[in-house]
Amino acid sequence: MTSQGPIVIVLAAGEGKRMRSATPKVLHAIAGRTLIGHVLEAAAAVDPAHVVVVVGHGRDHVLAHLDEVAPWVDTVVQDQQLGTGHAVRIALAALATAHALEASPIVVLSGDTPLLTGRTVRKLVDAQVSSGGAATVLTAVLSDPAGYGRVVRDGSGAVEVIVEDRDATADIRAISEINAGMYAFDPIALAPALERLTTANDQGEEYLTDVVGLLRAEGRPVTGLIVDDAHEILGVNDRGQLADAAAIMRDRINARWMRDGVSMLDPASTWIDVDVDLAPDVTLLPQTSLLGPTTIASGARIGPGTTLTSCEVGADASVIHTWAELAVIDAGASVGPFTYLRPGARLGAGARAGAFVEMKNSSLGAGAKVPHLSYVGDAEVGPGTNIGAATIFVNYDGQSKHRTVIGRDARIGSDTMLVAPVNVGDGAYTAAGSVITDDVPAGAMAVGRARQRNIPGWVQRKRPGSESARAADQAHDQPSTNEESA
Repeated sequence: MTSQGPIVIVLAAGEGKRMRSATPKVLHAIAGRTLIGHVLEAAAAVDPAHVVVVVGHGRDHVLAHLDEVAPWVDTVVQDQQLGTGHAVRIALAALATAHALEASPIVVLSGDTPLLTGRTVRKLVDAQVSSGGAATVLTAVLSDPAGYGRVVRDGSGAVEVIVEDRDATADIRAISEINAGMYAFDPIALAPALERLTTANDQGEEYLTDVVGLLRAEGRPVTGLIVDDAHEILGVNDRGQLADAAAIMRDRINARWMRDGVSMLDPASTWIDVDVDLAPDVTLLPQTSLLGPTTIASGARIGPGTTLTSCEVGADASVIHTWAELAVIDAGASVGPFTYLRPGARLGAGARAGAFVEMKNSSLGAGAKVPHLSYVGDAEVGPGTNIGAATIFVNYDGQSKHRTVIGRDARIGSDTMLVAPVNVGDGAYTAAGSVITDDVPAGAMAVGRARQRNIPGWVQRKRPGSESARAADQAHDQPSTNEESA
């Protein structure tokens, strides 16, 4: 390596017509990061002195994304997509204006190759530095090289020329080594060669690949570096290739986590974003997705059928058949099955949110329970409190949200309506079926329901001839238990 970091140019101006999308191709995402985001992450491995991204199609969206995820990069606009050589030429012109071009390799990467790793970028730079030649071409050997430019080597093994598939003869198409579209150049050799590019080809574009032939014609050596894993150079041009890349990335991520002590019963149905952090002895069950910066502590058991987005899960917690976003689940807590935790939901240590429970902007204290069939919105539930089935925290009055606070070790009866704002004191009870509109003092029992009144014969009078009426008639015709005993 040189004392100065390399200059990295990322080509991201293409339209990506085959994606058939209003979203620029490089902004499609896999594993929680855009295609160009993955490439920039790989580029960061070589500690670049400068990174410049060439944008074109959908530039406003791409620039906005870069401002968000990589504000340190430089950008240049390629108003007309006149080829990869043209893109690199205008990038160099912008760099020469904004920065002094150090005597370090100039690395050219494709913005649609999300499987590229930092290890490979570093090997590419090292190969260029050690060779001392004019350029190093990243290549791959494919069983089916159709559609890719072929790498033609001379008798010494040096790269002689790169021929695009559409311009290749039958003999050249038989070559299995292909050009990955990524390079490391000697900056002194690159700039003059770019100025000599022509558009004398099938596409009428300035091919960066033609630089290799120009350099060789001057007697300058060009090296080829075969990538260890051919998957790394795969570009994404349509939805099928996007799905293929996502599956390869999934397998790569899952393999790493399993090496680090995470158990997965079905890795093929387990999807983990790149920003997820897992501790050893986490168990992931089938059909689990962990998205965003989710963190899971040791001993936690997640799934099956669970999606967690930007969540925090404590040690030994259990989360089953749950959809959760921006939620915190503390150690030993249990969630699910069929639970929905919306942003701001927090379960304390040992707390429980059970079947068909929805929580939003609410906290459960340590050991508190909402076992089933309840909505908890804008609430604070104290430690040890039990919320009965079918309880609703009525937090919205049609204009504003209001908060409910329940103390420790309270007991909320089934089918209670807590009409916020309302406070229930420590150790208080509410009777099942109550509508609570006023504060409940500590230790009190709140009853908010009318006395039951039975109206005899109502069914026979109001629903004559119905199944209910016939059942009632039959019940009246049967002797009572006392009559049978007599």
